[in-house]
Amino acid sequence: MKKPRRPIHRSAPPPSRHRPIEPHRLPELLAPAGSPATWAAAVEAGADAVYLGLKDFSARAFAANFTLDDLARLVPLSHDRGVKVFVAFNSLLKEEELTPALRLLDGLSRIGPDALIMQDLGLFRLVKRHYPQFEVHASTLTATHNLAGLRVLAGLGYDRAVLARELTFSEIEDLAARSPIGLEVFIHGALCFSFSGLCLMSSFLGGKGSLRGACTQPCRRRYATGKKSGYFFSPTDLDASTLMLRIRNLPLAALKIEGRMKGAQYVSHVVRAYRMLLDAPADRMEEALAEAA
Repeated sequence: MKKPRRPIHRSAPPPSRHRPIEPHRLPELLAPAGSPATWAAAVEAGADAVYLGLKDFSARAFAANFTLDDLARLVPLSHDRGVKVFVAFNSLLKEEELTPALRLLDGLSRIGPDALIMQDLGLFRLVKRHYPQFEVHASTLTATHNLAGLRVLAGLGYDRAVLARELTFSEIEDLAARSPIGLEVFIHGALCFSFSGLCLMSSFLGGKGSLRGACTQPCRRRYATGKKSGYFFSPTDLDASTLMLRIRNLPLAALKIEGRMKGAQYVSHVVRAYRMLLDAPADRMEEALAEAA
């Protein structure tokens, strides 16, 4: 039985290095936070960890996102409630952006988030050299989809990899049993028309790079061909709720919900549903599914 969470709305303690957090028996439930309001919704709904981005160098440039001052307040609050905070620093960087990026990372090092989520290998190397205290997770934008890729990431020094969303359950099961580093898989939310990290559709049609957080999602639009029209390139959203009994028993580090562009109500509803499914006894999973729907 999970201990009740204390209320969020109280004055924040001064920024400090957080105390160690005990590991979870089940995979962590990792929720999106695109704003302080969605952070609060995710924590209140039962997330074990939240992932969020700064206003620069995040792969969700159109979300409200966070400042360093925001994180200096919210990271200690999260840790006080036993919730981890992962910072998505997962945009590809231009040469002239490396110095300002390192300045931001220096600020983050004083705040103490639990991990960085990264795509850019050059910036990753700089982080390992200058800020070795950071745990680093390979973003899904690295398109990691096989054991060879996981071994490369392990050799580079990554602590965890977010697997490509396009993998099947059996592929995830096999990788989970053999991976040299922790694995994180998406269980709910939007799917990319291409493999994540390999799509150039937004760049080609509008000059907005998806690998730099500016994807305009042209795959979500209606297209016409001859007399027919429809959403030909828009995949149905991922929903792994009916697979939770199998997924939660895999040796995975975290189960991730997509949605940093979503509002607080959506985040609250989805996190509560998956919290219920993660915690439900095996013989009551059907009841939990009905209640979570």
